[in-house]
Amino acid sequence: MVNRGALILRYKESAVRWINDADPNPSSRPIDLESANEERNVYLIRDTAGDDRESLERWLKRHYAEIFEIELEDWYADPTLWPKQRSYKLFRQWFEPELHTVLIDLGDGAIFDDEA
Repeated sequence: MVNRGALILRYKESAVRWINDADPNPSSRPIDLESANEERNVYLIRDTAGDDRESLERWLKRHYAEIFEIELEDWYADPTLWPKQRSYKLFRQWFEPELHTVLIDLGDGAIFDDEA
């Protein structure tokens, strides 16, 4: 097991509405909730951040802005398309966090960061 938790965000309808409304290419086919949740980012965080709901909530309040921007950039690299006000309240309206605290590494070889 590794000493990390896996944070995954499940998109909600309000986030999907933004994805479709902000699309600079309106002729493209709208995305639906199921499609938005098919391929999600996995954030490795301190495993103790999810000891209980309150711990996770505190951790999210400290780190939501960075995660929010990563999610927005995955859809549209141009920050002018992003919501101007990115509050924690909006973050929670758009995403349902899931935290998995038991991670078992069954891969071969060492873990490395390809951006390092």
